[in-house]
Amino acid sequence: MARILIADDEPRIVAFIGKGLRAAGHTTSSAGDGIQALDYGSSGEFDLLILDIGMPRMDGLSVLTALRDMKCTVPVIVLTARDSLPDALAALDGGADDYMSKPFRFEELLSRIRLRLRENPATQEAAAPASGDVRLDMDLRSAIVRGRSVQLTAREFAMAHVFLDHAGKLLSREQLLSRVWGYDFDGASNVVDVYVGYLRAKLGPEHFQSVRGAGYRFTPVEAGTEAATGSTPVDHG
Repeated sequence: MARILIADDEPRIVAFIGKGLRAAGHTTSSAGDGIQALDYGSSGEFDLLILDIGMPRMDGLSVLTALRDMKCTVPVIVLTARDSLPDALAALDGGADDYMSKPFRFEELLSRIRLRLRENPATQEAAAPASGDVRLDMDLRSAIVRGRSVQLTAREFAMAHVFLDHAGKLLSREQLLSRVWGYDFDGASNVVDVYVGYLRAKLGPEHFQSVRGAGYRFTPVEAGTEAATGSTPVDHG
């Protein structure tokens, strides 16, 4: 699972790319102009940036230059309708990791994204996340609970990944929304609570502690033991 920022001012393109990337198990957010792209891209929250050249307020090449001047090493794939050698050279000379022209085939874009993520040491997948009696199978995109395989949807897998990466730590609903659904998701939605409910049903309710008004905590449970009862006020509803 990677966190990918799509910086493009064409909603149709953003929707097309975002739908495909989410189906592949990634988390996406979008930026509709260059200023927003620079702000999000330099935040350290993303593993890869898909960057359009022709954007309002600040063009993509200027965004790229600013990111590299800030020593931001996030991999950048430049995506543009400008199919000319000078534009390609300008993007690559400016620090882009790859270059694609519109129109494009999504399968090719996805292949290039996978390549750039593999090349970047910061985004190379480490050992499968595990905590207590739960671990994730990164190849099958499923969970193993006390030796039993549990199938997860792409979004459930992404949320389980976040919880296991932060086992024992309290995560707010806003943090979960940002890391699983992206910056541009409706913060007023109860989707986090719904998906925690799904994970409780699949991984076991004893793993998820709801702290009223604050968020959720994944509680590791060793095989053959029961979850410890703490003094923190909880709401398991």
